[in-house]
Amino acid sequence: MSTHTTTSREKRWYEQITIDLIALILQRSIFHPFIAWLIPLCQRAVGAPYESFEFRATCSYAAFITLVWMLSVINKRLAYGVPRELDWDEEVVVVTGGASGLGKIMAEMYGMRGASVAVLDVHKPAKESEGLAGVHFYQCDVGDAAAVEKAKTEIEKDLGPPTILLNNAGIVNGKPILSLRPSEIQRNFNVNLLSHFNTIRTFLPGMLASPIGGTIVTVASVLGKLGASHLSDYSAAKAGLIAMHTSLRAELSSSNTAPAGAENIRTILVTPGQLSTSLFAGLETPSSFLGPVVEPVELAREIVRMVDAGESGHISMPLYARCIDWLHILPVGLQRFVRACSGVDRAMEDLRASKETLSAAKRANNSTAEEKN
Repeated sequence: MSTHTTTSREKRWYEQITIDLIALILQRSIFHPFIAWLIPLCQRAVGAPYESFEFRATCSYAAFITLVWMLSVINKRLAYGVPRELDWDEEVVVVTGGASGLGKIMAEMYGMRGASVAVLDVHKPAKESEGLAGVHFYQCDVGDAAAVEKAKTEIEKDLGPPTILLNNAGIVNGKPILSLRPSEIQRNFNVNLLSHFNTIRTFLPGMLASPIGGTIVTVASVLGKLGASHLSDYSAAKAGLIAMHTSLRAELSSSNTAPAGAENIRTILVTPGQLSTSLFAGLETPSSFLGPVVEPVELAREIVRMVDAGESGHISMPLYARCIDWLHILPVGLQRFVRACSGVDRAMEDLRASKETLSAAKRANNSTAEEKN
């Protein structure tokens, strides 16, 4: 959520311990129904009587954990419906912004499986990899609707109709609102927001017509819920993505106005915290325990897992990103205090100042070297 500049270095062992790691361990141990029921079973194995307080207490705890787990499953099924069945002989994956960062990792994951993958990006991948060997690259500005339509024609000719759309393209300006040029603002919204409209309007009709349906992944950001200084354009675009995704789900699930084939479309919203990608290079959270930086491969793995399962849902990591909505119910004064402690509104300003200092130092060094010569 928040960041400050730091030099690149290897993490110490204790910095690997985060609240997310602890939550995961608890979720897969004492907060899991199977493990919870092992406790009273072990008590019985050592001769604990049925009427003992310890046995009854552990049974009650296991029953409570099981009830919560069942309600969670039911809630998910009511919210998102049953998963769709994927047929990898027919599935075609489209990744926008797949030449680098998170998009490239997802393209590599599917490429290494031998899946049909198309990458849309204005730049070609800087470095080829084994995973990209079978991936088709289409140079395309996804902010341009005509370019996306042209890419669709080429993809259908080469691979077939796309059924999985990973909307991942993004850029960051990182400037105060008064320093943004009109061209930068327009480019921001073209890539970060309008590109999603372009790709969905282009590829969704084919998914609706397909007997196997399709999956649409919207990669937004926790900043769409939080906002941040020096990121007004980026935050506004990501907020728009969250609203667009919610509206898309409503249109596809409406019993009266949903288009034919909508029951076979699955949607996934992704709202991560800071990723360790080039977009926010040079930033580090003030607390690696409470606000760890998310590794792109971890997020990619979770997105791919949900897509492969044919599920709809919401992916938000790390843990604080899932709790951001609660911030807005706090009194405004307390919200301001939390933001000040988190450093979210100082992050880009500190990074910009650091880059300017570094540039000035380089210029000074170059000047000194020229004078000596």
